[in-house]
Amino acid sequence: MDLKLRDKNALVCGSTQGIGKATALLLAKEGANVTLLARNEEKLQSVLNELPNSNQTHNYLVADFSKPEELKVALETTHKQFHVLVNNTGGPAGGPIFNAEIGEFEKAFTQHLKCNHILVQALVPFMKTQCYGRIVNVISTSVKQPLDGLGVSNTIRGAVANWSKTLSNELGEYGITVNNVLPGATNTERLNEIIKNKAAKTGLSIEKVAEIMKNASPAKRFAKPKEIANAIVFLASEKAAFINGINVPVDGGRTKSL
Repeated sequence: MDLKLRDKNALVCGSTQGIGKATALLLAKEGANVTLLARNEEKLQSVLNELPNSNQTHNYLVADFSKPEELKVALETTHKQFHVLVNNTGGPAGGPIFNAEIGEFEKAFTQHLKCNHILVQALVPFMKTQCYGRIVNVISTSVKQPLDGLGVSNTIRGAVANWSKTLSNELGEYGITVNNVLPGATNTERLNEIIKNKAAKTGLSIEKVAEIMKNASPAKRFAKPKEIANAIVFLASEKAAFINGINVPVDGGRTKSL
């Protein structure tokens, strides 16, 4: 299937590892010009060198999503002419919601919703001129089914999902779609941290905790980052022009609801 992404410009957040990196690599493979965005410049340079390049223009921006003003400054250094925006940021630390400090909610709200909004406000004007825009938010299956031990994440992800749905209603007439991809347990550094924390709290071995988490999905395994990227890149393409305002679980069937 030709996704017709050649000559499209894509900005991919959190693109130095995991799902973000896999998405950037696949977008470049499909012909898009990819700009990476993350806080670690050394890692950004490394991924930039890995991107497939067939007369394409790839670049990167450095910004820390805990500092929205820094993100605004970084955006001023670029042309802002992007057809595709992939909002992807590492999730908040785990823990029961009752024990969460107010500052944890504020930090997560800034890193996820505020920075997503800054990016959208900066990039949508160009998308409107092109009558083409794809905004894909990588969030979590917790928007359908809250996950135990991830209280702050469950709360903030839900806010992002509703922000996204509202945007999709406002931007659809301009040829801009806004969708959410909800990864299940995916083999990333964040998942490894979650497994280690659960093992420490429960006294179970890391291997046992991983086995329990795998068995929660009918697929009986963790997703590969590229499998999540496949869904993101499809939604970023012309082929997905009439898919708008939805949540797409990519979780091997773990989520119980339809």
